[in-house]
Amino acid sequence: MDTLASLFSFITTPVSWVIVQFHSLYGALFGPDTGWAWGLSIVSLVILIRICLIPLFVKQIKATRNMQALQPKMKAIQERYKSDKQRQSEEMMKLYKETGTNPLSSCLPILAQSPFFFALYHVLSEIAAGNPVGVLNQSLVDSARQAHIFGAPIAAKFMDSPEKVEALNASLTDVRIVTAVMIVMMSASQFYTQRQLMQKNVDLTVKTPYMQQQKMLMYIFPVIFAVMGINFPVGVLVYWLTTNVWTMGQQMYVINQNPTPGSKAQDNYLQRLLKSVASHGEVRGRRRRGVVQAIVAKGTDRNDNERKFITGLAKAGFAAQADGTVAKSDVAEAESEGGAAHRRQQPKRQSKAQRQSAAQQAAAKDAEETDSVSKTSLTKDEPQDAKPKQGAKPASGSARQPKPGQRKGQQRPKHPSSKK
Repeated sequence: MDTLASLFSFITTPVSWVIVQFHSLYGALFGPDTGWAWGLSIVSLVILIRICLIPLFVKQIKATRNMQALQPKMKAIQERYKSDKQRQSEEMMKLYKETGTNPLSSCLPILAQSPFFFALYHVLSEIAAGNPVGVLNQSLVDSARQAHIFGAPIAAKFMDSPEKVEALNASLTDVRIVTAVMIVMMSASQFYTQRQLMQKNVDLTVKTPYMQQQKMLMYIFPVIFAVMGINFPVGVLVYWLTTNVWTMGQQMYVINQNPTPGSKAQDNYLQRLLKSVASHGEVRGRRRRGVVQAIVAKGTDRNDNERKFITGLAKAGFAAQADGTVAKSDVAEAESEGGAAHRRQQPKRQSKAQRQSAAQQAAAKDAEETDSVSKTSLTKDEPQDAKPKQGAKPASGSARQPKPGQRKGQQRPKHPSSKK
């Protein structure tokens, strides 16, 4: 580790200068030799570095999402050119170029803060040895050696010998308890950050080897940090714990405000947006209008979460507009895929008793119709009575016999002006 720290010695002077500036501020509040002054100086160094790395973090988020979206295409290229590794690499590079994706972008924040990490390690190692480093003169080094965080010197390590710990005016028990607690917290924060990313901010509809790889890293990284942590000084543990907490909070903000399409976080975000629209009757905020505008522009390419959101808007009496706003709508049923086809209503399934009752009623109706037809046929087969006598009047109420070619039934009377 000392060799790695020496490789980044070119940045030792800037790092030590930043620490001294923060120490002058906190030293005036808590005292120059206290652990609060030196510990908060390290925490402030982390915050300053992470603020400067926010643009790289944004690129990391975009690169990670692009890599997730490209996984099916990458898998197809691997299957197609599995016997030709050179052609496979060429097609991969072509795919990256066409989509504007850089695989290394997902590692940019870690790579960018590595020089600061090793420079801080080198500074703390020199403080433990009592040697001036960077802009830290001998008096500042002696002050830092006297600084304790919960009884542990900022330059002490978990694996230090009792003699070395005693030279720093501390007990080995205090050092190991404090460092063990900080190592556990550092590993737990790393695990939670990765777990939060996998469970909430990953498109679960795409099953790729990339997801399995991320799942493995979720368990491997905390173990790596736990093993390496026993060789880190307390000040470096403060640095790494602070950057892990910062990453966790930053990721929580991204998951809640800018989730990955198709993820569980996107579903939660759109449901919150739907409640807001239903309560206020409008889309509040330019960023939210941008989200609605992007969903409308997708048309039939919407995922399940976005279709559910459009359906919820329609049921609430709103229709999403192309500019990201919503308008009142009388349509209670959402348009599927942004189109005009409504889903067909399926008949309710009947129980067994209902089906048997319906069958019995149908059989009884058929029997009644059969009896009616039989009676009608028997009536027609009976012999006709003799013709009435000549001159006899027909029975009252009997129907007049129609002439050939004339309609049956009661005839309409002729108009007086018509010819007889």
